[in-house]
Amino acid sequence: MFESIGWSEILVLVVAGLFILGPERLPSAAAWLGRNVRKVREYATGAREQLRNEMGDDFDELRKPLQDLQQLRNFDPRRAVTRHLFDDIDVAEPKPNGHTPPPAAPPVPAPEEPKPTATGDAKFDPDAT
Repeated sequence: MFESIGWSEILVLVVAGLFILGPERLPSAAAWLGRNVRKVREYATGAREQLRNEMGDDFDELRKPLQDLQQLRNFDPRRAVTRHLFDDIDVAEPKPNGHTPPPAAPPVPAPEEPKPTATGDAKFDPDAT
């Protein structure tokens, strides 16, 4: 539930709550919040179990599209295009932070040396300056 909230955000919320509610009311507000979150979780679990019992195997078929939507939430278009274009080439796996390194660039050829002209190797034209 709180997957995207880090410790720094929780600390900011606690400090803001301390300033808004004050040190006297903050513990009771935190206890009230904890009780209500627990109740909501129990209601959701009970509803899920009741649906599973009543629907039987159809419940799993109902959850399949929801799981597909969760997979789309983690969709990385760069990785999908890279996999589509270079499906025979090994694609780098994503790092733990979710970013995929770019594919290796083809080697760049060395610049060609300029060919000497018929009048010699003139690097600049003195008449043009």
